[in-house]
Amino acid sequence: MESNESKGFYKLSWLQRIGFGAGDLAQNLIYQTICMYLLFFYTDVYILGGDAAKSAGLASTMFLVVRLVDVLWDPLVGTFVDKHNPRLGKYRSYLVMGGIPLTILAILCFWDGFKPSILYAYITYVGMSMLYTLINVPYGALNSSLTRDTDEITILTSVRMFMANVGGLCVSAGVPLLVAVLASKDLPWEMAAFMGLGSLPSFIFMPMVPAIKKKVGKKNMFYIFLSVAILGMAMLYVISHIGTVSENIVWVYIAQFIKSTGVIVATGYMWALIPEVISYGEYTTGRRISGIVNALTGIFFKAGMALGGVVPGFVLWLVNYTPAEDSASTLPKDSHAWFLTMLIFSLVGLALLIFCFSQTKERVVMDDSETKNVKVSDLWTEFLRNRPLRIIALFFITAFAMMSVGNAAGAYFMNNMEVLSPTVQEGIRWLVCVIPALLLVLAMFIISKYELTDEVIDKINQEIEARQK
Repeated sequence: MESNESKGFYKLSWLQRIGFGAGDLAQNLIYQTICMYLLFFYTDVYILGGDAAKSAGLASTMFLVVRLVDVLWDPLVGTFVDKHNPRLGKYRSYLVMGGIPLTILAILCFWDGFKPSILYAYITYVGMSMLYTLINVPYGALNSSLTRDTDEITILTSVRMFMANVGGLCVSAGVPLLVAVLASKDLPWEMAAFMGLGSLPSFIFMPMVPAIKKKVGKKNMFYIFLSVAILGMAMLYVISHIGTVSENIVWVYIAQFIKSTGVIVATGYMWALIPEVISYGEYTTGRRISGIVNALTGIFFKAGMALGGVVPGFVLWLVNYTPAEDSASTLPKDSHAWFLTMLIFSLVGLALLIFCFSQTKERVVMDDSETKNVKVSDLWTEFLRNRPLRIIALFFITAFAMMSVGNAAGAYFMNNMEVLSPTVQEGIRWLVCVIPALLLVLAMFIISKYELTDEVIDKINQEIEARQK
């Protein structure tokens, strides 16, 4: 009788789980810094295009163009990854091959040597985004290539999201503090605490996700925590209208914690659904094209980030945002300090990518004969015939749009917002509270249509193994 491990139901050691999670920690140290602070860097430090009044609109347009490039690039990466088996590993090879140039381009995004060149900003940001895809797509496929065990995948996802939020905490709270230190400016403790609360609940709730899911069920877990996030956003909106943020800072922190708790659990667990739709695709087609599915999810979350990246810049342009005077700005505008901060975060991220490479062993992958006919059109074919994948697509788009809008707006919300005009203040409130809440209502409706329960997935995996005997 075959053991579970011979069928692909592997149990992993904690070092392997942490090693896998280190890949998400690394990507967050690099990419979350870009997502959270590059817009502020372009509008308040670099002054994209040389005109402060137009920089937000220029940045918004650039973020949209980059995401359109991703729509073409991601399918090519997914197809390439599925068709090839590099000597160092089908998926993990790219952690190193893409990690080194990604590090370089990410650092150059925060260099102002060609200030205020729009062309330089495009080259560095487009290049960085393409290299991020070259890592993120195969990294996503690593999850489903390590084991078929649904409980193990839940643990892996929880560890991955826990470590991703370690990275998020380091970026959200650490970047303002490190930039201030390097710029020899007073430390922005209130901003760092507010931004850090965006990740802090992960350390409390993500380890509890397997137990919560078992208690209330997959869908109910989404409903509960999406509702919690909306409540926190509503509180932030009301509180910010009652006096200044600093005057109500304790209530602001409470609302931010509530909002972040809902967002972290709901958006963190959605990654555990990807191996499910991969198994469903293998069940219906006989091919386990993890790269293709992860390329699709890459398109989905980048589509959401495209929307989320365009909206903040567009709203700031619409309300005629111009940077506050240096003396009124909580965040330093020292370009050298920003460059050194990105340098430090990127080099640490590269070291973690190498550690992830060393600890991930791929066991559930297709060989060359099974993937030689994989082509770009498979991406859209899989999308059309895999209904659960289409639902996840819509959920990813709305969830990442929500996160992108909120993440980019947080720095403006806590950067002495009260010194700006009432119109600009209201625009920032909409970016932090109203628009994300509306997107979460839509996300709640979308996830209600997802049909792959744990019982269904277990039956699918058993059927796949029975076919392979």
